Amino acid sequence: MEDRPYDDSRRTSVHKVYLNARKTAVLSGVKDVLSFDAKEVYLETEQGILLIRGDELHVSRLSLEKGEVDVDGRIDSFVYSDREEPQKKASSLLGRMFQ
Repeated sequence: MEDRPYDDSRRTSVHKVYLNARKTAVLSGVKDVLSFDAKEVYLETEQGILLIRGDELHVSRLSLEKGEVDVDGRIDSFVYSDREEPQKKASSLLGRMFQ
């Protein structure tokens, strides 16, 4: 078996969501917290942009080095969108403008 040096730049963390009774969410594979308030938490994950909606939400633990976030409160929904979606919309708009 060939010995290869460990290359951390190729490794991506796996995105997982653990939801407990719609009151606590533990997430991994989080790249960045884009914004948050009592009604919404907006995250960039390995699987795209994630919007968590609810009431009395707060980020109780944040570790971007590990890619982990805990959210507490009443969680009503999780909505994902593709990472490239805003870029696709912008490029298609520009394409239509210059046709």
